[in-house]
Amino acid sequence: MRRALMIVGFMLGLYLVARAIAEPFVIDVTDPATYRDDWGGPSLLGVLTVHCLPGLLAAGLMAGYLVRQRSSK
Repeated sequence: MRRALMIVGFMLGLYLVARAIAEPFVIDVTDPATYRDDWGGPSLLGVLTVHCLPGLLAAGLMAGYLVRQRSSK
């Protein structure tokens, strides 16, 4: 059961990381009309925070887990 939860967690984490990487390329950062109605809008900082911060946190948590796993062996 724990292994299944880890796999699902890593899949969700990878999705969040991919979304964080893609977000600046999906919106036109020079045109506020493209991100005004997104979560975190109408400011660019808010949109990038809402869409990218979960990916950064997920990457950090996954990296920390992998480092702990590798150092315990």
